[in-house]
Amino acid sequence: MRPRRFYNGVMPMHLTVDPETSTLRADDGRSWRCALGKGGIVREKREGDGGTPVGTFPIRRVLYRPDRLAEAPETGLPVRALAPNDGWCDDPADPAYNRPIALPYGASHERLWRDEAVYDVIVILGHNDDPPVAGRGSAIFMHVARPGYTGTEGCVALALPDLLDLLAACGPDSTITIPE
Repeated sequence: MRPRRFYNGVMPMHLTVDPETSTLRADDGRSWRCALGKGGIVREKREGDGGTPVGTFPIRRVLYRPDRLAEAPETGLPVRALAPNDGWCDDPADPAYNRPIALPYGASHERLWRDEAVYDVIVILGHNDDPPVAGRGSAIFMHVARPGYTGTEGCVALALPDLLDLLAACGPDSTITIPE
């Protein structure tokens, strides 16, 4: 089935996680294997618990490694190339909590430019970001899965070809639902 192209006027994509089968399903009938948080699915997300939060979240934007992908991912979402100094604040006491930052940075953070491939493509999900609440979880993304689909720190992870496939059908107003 050919993916829908949102930016050609088609309805927004809605994705739903099936936690029992570790599958991400699209409303157009396609599905992909995924990895979820090593702490399981959690209703009350807390910083560092390793859980994937329950809820429906907007799919905000895409970041990618231009040195590892020949071109930017095809999508109707905003896309930006990562730079080696990109980071994400995960310190609940810092004013930039759950926000992108430039490195070096004095508070606890994640480096987005990594040696491993998991952040070659990062899809920012709208979890705890409008506004961020200290300690309720940060850096909840869709990203590239590790070999063997091992558990994440709370993100949803897919094989790179699958992630690129689903992004081609996403645009403004696309969402992801993570049920209990």
